[in-house]
Order: sequence, then C-alpha cells, then structure tokens
Amino acid sequence: MNTTSSENNTSICANCGKGEEDGIIDKLKSCNACKMVKYCSRDCQVAHRPQHKKECKKRAAELHEIELFKQPPPEEDCPICFLMLPGMGEDRVMGRTYMSCCGKTICNGCIYTVQSRAASAGRSEEDDICPFCRTPPPSSHDELIKRYNERADLNDKDAIYCLGCIYDKGKYGLPQDHVKALELWHRAGKLGSAQAYHNIGIVYRNGRDGVEVDEKKALHYTELAATRGNVESRYNLGCFEGQARNLDNAVKHWMIAVHDGDHMALEGIKKLYRVGRATKDDYNEALRSYQSYQNQIKSDQRDEAASSGVEINIS
Repeated sequence: MNTTSSENNTSICANCGKGEEDGIIDKLKSCNACKMVKYCSRDCQVAHRPQHKKECKKRAAELHEIELFKQPPPEEDCPICFLMLPGMGEDRVMGRTYMSCCGKTICNGCIYTVQSRAASAGRSEEDDICPFCRTPPPSSHDELIKRYNERADLNDKDAIYCLGCIYDKGKYGLPQDHVKALELWHRAGKLGSAQAYHNIGIVYRNGRDGVEVDEKKALHYTELAATRGNVESRYNLGCFEGQARNLDNAVKHWMIAVHDGDHMALEGIKKLYRVGRATKDDYNEALRSYQSYQNQIKSDQRDEAASSGVEINIS
C-alpha cells in the first residue's frame, strides 16, 4: 500500500498501511532521518525507501538546519557567586577553572577573592584551597591524575576531557598518546562536552598520528560542538560559510557566537557590514547581544582577578 495519504499519516506504516486497526500502532518506528513517516518493520522501511528517499533527504536537511541554528542553552552559573560563568573572552582566555577535587567549575573571580582574603589575613595554608569544597590543591602530579581518574570514573565529562588534553600534550607524568586523547574526547563528547567535540573536529580537519584528514567528519564534530555551545566552533562555522560565499549563513553563525560573548564573531559581522554584506540592523543586534553578555558575566571580583595578572593554578 504505497499511497500519498500514507506518507503523511504517522499512525500507519507508510509502506503497508497497517496501524491501529491491526493492533500494531505501538510497534511503529519513525524514520530516523526525517521523522515524517513510520514503519512496522525493517522490511517495510527498505521496500518504501525508493519512494521516500527524495522527500526524506529534503526534510532531514531542513531539520538539520533548524537544529544547527538554534541558540545553545546559556552557560551554567558559578556555584560560588551565582553569576553566569564566563565563556571565551575577547582574547579567548577562559575566566573559569575546573576543580578536580569536587568537579565544580568556578569563576576565577571567586578563586582570586578567596586567595586574596586568605593572604591578607596571613592564612597562607588557605591560599590555594578550593573555594567550593575547601580541599587543598593536589600535592603532586600523581595526586592530580588520581583526582581526574576518580572524577572520570563518575562519568564527569570535564574530568574526562581534561585527561584527554593531558594525554594529548604528555603532561603531569603521563605519556603523550594522541590515540588515548581522542578516545577520551569521544567519551567526554558523548557525555555532553562541547569542547571535546571541538577538539575532535580539529583533529579531523588537520589530521595526525594515523588520523587522516576528513573534512566531512571535521564538519560533523565542529557542528556538534557548536550546537552544544562551543563558541570557537561556532565562529569557525561562520568562517567556513564565509569562505564558501554563503554570507547569510556566516552572519547567522556569528550572531549566535556573539550572543555567547565571542568578540571575533562580532568583528566578523562588523567587517561584513563595512563591505555591505551585512545590514546595519545585523551589526546593531550583534552589538546589543555582545553588551548583554558582558553585563551578565561582569562582577567587580572578576575584574580584579583579570587586572591582577595573578595566574590561577588550582586544578
């Protein structure tokens, strides 16, 4: 039963027409790509494929674009000051630190304030304690790696991502192992780490240690990173679209990145506006979004930490 009506009826199998009246409505499975039709079996899906392929591909592309250009959810709040955690700043320097002791990510303003107060009171033993759980910093590289592994055993995506970075560089007594790093980043990405997917995208774009350059995979992981909130990947997608002369899409990507505080994306929209390839409204909206982000993450203690030049070493 290959009818036009069955193409738009998700209560019956798009191929054979069986459904509620046949007592199998609970067994119907949606097409994974387009979600528009359902099938009662794998055989029916295969049989219907030639008829459905064109419309499926079109709808799948539409769904992909909708998902790609969604604004990602906002950053979490710092667990100490309850202000939104800063992401990548103007110079793409992180204003946050992951704590291997408790798995919390804390803004550097709160860390700096705790350390400054301890130093002023002459409590040098408290200079480097975790502001959240009050645990002293690791006394050795072995202890630091042990903490990361303990957090990784709890499926802490940030700890797993950090372990990947350590293996990638061969730091803290661990051997440099790019294969292990990639495995850890894949694991972290599946648990929700946007930065891990960003790194995987870079690996496939540049290639290394047995990983061949694969532009398709590179784009796939860059898009995964961007949709999960990584602004560097989002900025890069805008650059790719700009290079392909798809300037409307470039502006869309950069507008999302600007909303999350990426100054380079703001500069990209500014340049397009200057040459008449973006509108004045586009640029004004980007400026408002960027300023709104700055207002959300701003605090006096974060400003003090940034201007102090003191390096935050707790991890």
